[in-house]
Amino acid sequence: MFKTERCYINSFKETDFADVQKLFVNQDVRKYLGGIRDEESIIGQLQSMLNPSDSAFYWVIREKQTDNFIGLVSLDPHHEGAFLEVSYQFLPVWWGKGYATESVLPIIQFAFNNLNQKKLLAETQTANKGSCRLLEKLGMQLERKTIRFGAEQSIYSIKPYQNIEF
Repeated sequence: MFKTERCYINSFKETDFADVQKLFVNQDVRKYLGGIRDEESIIGQLQSMLNPSDSAFYWVIREKQTDNFIGLVSLDPHHEGAFLEVSYQFLPVWWGKGYATESVLPIIQFAFNNLNQKKLLAETQTANKGSCRLLEKLGMQLERKTIRFGAEQSIYSIKPYQNIEF
Protein backbone atom coordinates (compact mmCIF):
# COMPACT_ATOMS: atom_id res chain seq x y z
CA MET A 1 0.00 0.00 0.00
CA PHE A 2 1.07 3.55 -0.74
CA LYS A 3 -0.24 6.70 0.91
CA THR A 4 -0.17 10.18 -0.52
CA GLU A 5 -1.51 13.39 0.90
CA ARG A 6 -5.04 12.65 -0.34
CA CYS A 7 -5.01 9.03 -1.52
CA TYR A 8 -4.63 5.41 -0.56
CA ILE A 9 -3.15 3.22 -3.29
CA ASN A 10 -3.85 -0.46 -2.61
CA SER A 11 -3.27 -3.63 -4.57
CA PHE A 12 -6.23 -4.60 -6.73
CA LYS A 13 -8.51 -7.22 -5.15
CA GLU A 14 -11.79 -8.91 -6.00
CA THR A 15 -13.83 -6.45 -3.93
CA ASP A 16 -12.64 -3.71 -6.34
CA PHE A 17 -14.28 -5.34 -9.40
CA ALA A 18 -17.39 -3.12 -9.48
CA ASP A 19 -15.41 0.09 -9.10
CA VAL A 20 -12.77 -0.79 -11.69
CA GLN A 21 -15.47 -1.94 -14.10
CA LYS A 22 -16.74 1.68 -14.12
CA LEU A 23 -13.53 2.65 -15.91
CA PHE A 24 -14.01 0.08 -18.68
CA VAL A 25 -17.55 1.27 -19.50
CA ASN A 26 -17.01 5.02 -19.26
CA GLN A 27 -16.98 6.61 -22.69
CA ASP A 28 -14.77 9.52 -21.61
CA VAL A 29 -12.21 7.28 -19.91
CA ARG A 30 -12.10 4.91 -22.88
CA LYS A 31 -11.96 7.61 -25.59
CA TYR A 32 -8.24 7.02 -26.22
CA LEU A 33 -8.16 3.42 -24.97
CA GLY A 34 -10.03 1.60 -27.71
CA GLY A 35 -13.57 2.40 -26.61
CA ILE A 36 -15.93 0.80 -24.13
CA ARG A 37 -15.21 -2.86 -23.46
CA ASP A 38 -17.81 -5.61 -23.54
CA GLU A 39 -18.70 -7.48 -20.35
CA GLU A 40 -16.87 -10.68 -21.29
CA SER A 41 -13.57 -8.87 -21.98
CA ILE A 42 -13.95 -6.82 -18.78
CA ILE A 43 -14.38 -9.95 -16.66
CA GLY A 44 -11.38 -11.53 -18.37
CA GLN A 45 -9.27 -8.44 -17.73
CA LEU A 46 -10.31 -8.22 -14.07
CA GLN A 47 -9.55 -11.91 -13.55
CA SER A 48 -6.09 -11.51 -15.07
CA MET A 49 -5.47 -8.50 -12.83
CA LEU A 50 -6.25 -10.65 -9.79
CA ASN A 51 -3.57 -13.15 -10.81
CA PRO A 52 -0.89 -11.05 -12.51
CA SER A 53 2.45 -12.28 -13.76
CA ASP A 54 5.53 -11.57 -11.66
CA SER A 55 6.15 -8.44 -13.75
CA ALA A 56 2.65 -6.92 -13.54
CA PHE A 57 1.16 -4.85 -10.72
CA TYR A 58 -2.30 -3.28 -10.38
CA TRP A 59 -3.40 -0.75 -7.77
CA VAL A 60 -6.69 0.92 -6.96
CA ILE A 61 -6.67 4.56 -5.93
CA ARG A 62 -9.14 5.81 -3.33
CA GLU A 63 -9.58 9.18 -1.71
CA LYS A 64 -8.45 9.04 1.94
CA GLN A 65 -11.21 11.24 3.29
CA THR A 66 -14.17 9.43 1.71
CA ASP A 67 -12.79 6.09 0.47
CA ASN A 68 -14.31 6.99 -2.92
CA PHE A 69 -12.86 5.18 -5.93
CA ILE A 70 -10.68 7.45 -8.07
CA GLY A 71 -8.99 5.14 -10.55
CA LEU A 72 -6.47 2.48 -11.38
CA VAL A 73 -2.71 2.58 -11.92
CA SER A 74 -0.54 -0.28 -13.13
CA LEU A 75 2.92 -1.42 -14.06
CA ASP A 76 3.22 -4.17 -16.63
CA PRO A 77 5.43 -5.09 -19.57
CA HIS A 78 5.25 -2.61 -22.46
CA HIS A 79 4.02 -3.92 -25.82
CA GLU A 80 7.58 -4.10 -27.08
CA GLY A 81 8.66 -6.11 -24.03
CA ALA A 82 11.97 -4.51 -23.00
CA PHE A 83 10.69 -2.26 -20.19
CA LEU A 84 7.76 -1.88 -17.81
CA GLU A 85 5.03 0.60 -18.67
CA VAL A 86 3.15 2.74 -16.18
CA SER A 87 -0.54 3.06 -17.09
CA TYR A 88 -3.50 4.73 -15.45
CA GLN A 89 -7.21 5.36 -15.76
CA PHE A 90 -9.20 7.80 -13.63
CA LEU A 91 -12.90 8.52 -13.46
CA PRO A 92 -13.61 11.91 -15.08
CA VAL A 93 -14.93 13.49 -11.87
CA TRP A 94 -11.32 13.36 -10.55
CA TRP A 95 -9.64 14.81 -13.67
CA GLY A 96 -7.80 18.11 -13.41
CA LYS A 97 -7.46 18.06 -9.61
CA GLY A 98 -3.93 16.69 -9.27
CA TYR A 99 -4.92 13.18 -8.19
CA ALA A 100 -3.23 11.56 -11.19
CA THR A 101 0.09 13.28 -10.53
CA GLU A 102 -0.16 12.48 -6.84
CA SER A 103 -0.90 8.79 -7.34
CA VAL A 104 1.27 7.92 -10.36
CA LEU A 105 4.48 9.38 -8.88
CA PRO A 106 4.79 6.80 -6.06
CA ILE A 107 4.33 4.02 -8.63
CA ILE A 108 7.19 5.41 -10.70
CA GLN A 109 9.32 5.58 -7.55
CA PHE A 110 8.33 1.98 -6.69
CA ALA A 111 9.44 0.82 -10.15
CA PHE A 112 12.89 2.33 -9.65
CA ASN A 113 13.42 1.78 -5.92
CA ASN A 114 11.83 -1.65 -5.45
CA LEU A 115 11.91 -3.25 -8.88
CA ASN A 116 15.29 -1.78 -9.88
CA GLN A 117 14.05 -0.68 -13.28
CA LYS A 118 16.59 1.17 -15.42
CA LYS A 119 13.91 2.85 -17.49
CA LEU A 120 10.14 3.15 -17.37
CA LEU A 121 7.80 3.79 -20.31
CA ALA A 122 4.33 5.22 -20.75
CA GLU A 123 2.34 5.13 -23.98
CA THR A 124 -0.63 7.29 -24.80
CA GLN A 125 -2.41 8.42 -27.92
CA THR A 126 -0.81 11.63 -29.12
CA ALA A 127 -4.31 13.10 -29.33
CA ASN A 128 -4.74 12.60 -25.56
CA LYS A 129 -3.25 15.97 -24.65
CA GLY A 130 -4.17 15.66 -20.96
CA SER A 131 -2.27 12.40 -20.61
CA CYS A 132 0.75 13.82 -22.48
CA ARG A 133 0.80 16.82 -20.10
CA LEU A 134 0.60 14.51 -17.07
CA LEU A 135 3.53 12.40 -18.27
CA GLU A 136 5.63 15.51 -18.89
CA LYS A 137 4.70 16.87 -15.46
CA LEU A 138 5.91 13.59 -13.95
CA GLY A 139 9.31 14.16 -15.58
CA MET A 140 8.85 11.79 -18.50
CA GLN A 141 10.24 12.79 -21.87
CA LEU A 142 8.79 12.08 -25.29
CA GLU A 143 11.00 9.37 -26.75
CA ARG A 144 9.24 8.66 -30.04
CA LYS A 145 5.95 8.27 -31.82
CA THR A 146 4.53 5.19 -33.50
CA ILE A 147 1.30 4.00 -35.05
CA ARG A 148 -0.40 1.33 -32.96
CA PHE A 149 -4.08 0.42 -32.46
CA GLY A 150 -4.95 2.52 -35.51
CA ALA A 151 -3.71 5.81 -34.02
CA GLU A 152 -0.52 7.74 -33.42
CA GLN A 153 0.94 6.88 -30.02
CA SER A 154 3.45 8.93 -28.05
CA ILE A 155 5.93 6.86 -26.08
CA TYR A 156 7.42 8.59 -23.07
CA SER A 157 10.27 7.42 -20.88
CA ILE A 158 11.97 8.24 -17.62
CA LYS A 159 15.13 6.93 -16.02
CA PRO A 160 15.95 6.85 -12.30
CA TYR A 161 17.01 10.14 -10.75
CA GLN A 162 15.76 12.33 -13.55
CA ASN A 163 14.46 15.61 -12.27
CA ILE A 164 10.76 15.46 -11.53
CA GLU A 165 9.17 18.89 -11.48
CA PHE A 166 5.76 19.86 -10.14
